[in-house]
Amino acid sequence: MPQTAAPPRLTEVTADDIEALAAGTAVFGTGGGGSVYTSRIVVEQALRERGPVQLVTVDELTDDDTVILMSGIGAPTVGIEMLTAAEQVETLLRVSERAAGRPITTLMAAEIGGSNGVGPIGWASQLGLKVLDADGMGRAYPDAAMISMNVAGLPCDFAVLSDVIGNVSVLETVDLHWLERLARVLTIASGSICLGTHYPMTRETARGAVIEGTVSAAIRVGRALLAAAEPVSAIAEAMGGEILLTGKITDLDRRTETGFTRGSVTITGLGDDRGRVQSIELQNENLVVVEDGRVVVSVPDNVTLVDAETGHAITTEMLRFGQRVAVLAWPADPLWRSPRGLELAGPRAFGLDIDYTPFELGAR
Repeated sequence: MPQTAAPPRLTEVTADDIEALAAGTAVFGTGGGGSVYTSRIVVEQALRERGPVQLVTVDELTDDDTVILMSGIGAPTVGIEMLTAAEQVETLLRVSERAAGRPITTLMAAEIGGSNGVGPIGWASQLGLKVLDADGMGRAYPDAAMISMNVAGLPCDFAVLSDVIGNVSVLETVDLHWLERLARVLTIASGSICLGTHYPMTRETARGAVIEGTVSAAIRVGRALLAAAEPVSAIAEAMGGEILLTGKITDLDRRTETGFTRGSVTITGLGDDRGRVQSIELQNENLVVVEDGRVVVSVPDNVTLVDAETGHAITTEMLRFGQRVAVLAWPADPLWRSPRGLELAGPRAFGLDIDYTPFELGAR
């Protein structure tokens, strides 16, 4: 049987790629990362005005390149209404270069999930920088310590935080847990949403510490969704995942506290899944799926709720009673299944008193 040729590698991101990128990052967001709607509009406009952004691999970085992560931090529910100030990214770049002691040439998404997977493309366009085809999570996580560089043991030299009215903080913390504590307090004081940079990296330090290929993967998944006659099945196939349940939301408990969107959602099965019920615990992202008292999927494996007809992902802040949804799951990147990965992002890292059982396709 002839093998299907691999698609050519993306070398740039254009305005025409952003609809697919937004659709894909919403799926990768596992319920978090923020709504992609506003980011999509802003980034499309930026690229139409300034042209494409160069997309590079780790191996294509030079000795003169410095990569830094840029992302939003805070409660996604707040991010719907509080938009980024025009000068925030210029301020972040200027202060980050001063802290790093060298020019920043390349941006990377802290998380490929949600708006944080789309935003760096627009910010890079605004700043005239390249974008690394990689991210620090392969999904979305709510905690600064839950990032691949921390799993790999790479120290974070500094972080810079900026809010919409111009306050800027430079943090040099003893570890990522302290960065999370301090950045979260500053973010709450700023209205529960900020922009930040952290983890300056070179080609050598990035290699093996980032999750590569995720920007192009999100665009590929988004294209599959947008082109398919049966989008939910198309996403599951493109993600290497599985549809766990199709039903409607019959209960929703959601609140914003301590800078996070927290709560739970209950989905009651319809059609072939009638009689089945699944509940999902939330902390910005979807953490655990339970059915009949049994854990079906838990972090670090991935769970996304998508519209049962259109296939578009629904972030936790956009969940509504009565929505028809499908529950989609797929295995985590192997990095997160390592002992260090589970320590940082397994169920007990979220205060859940359960052990991690790897999600395997077709095992339910």
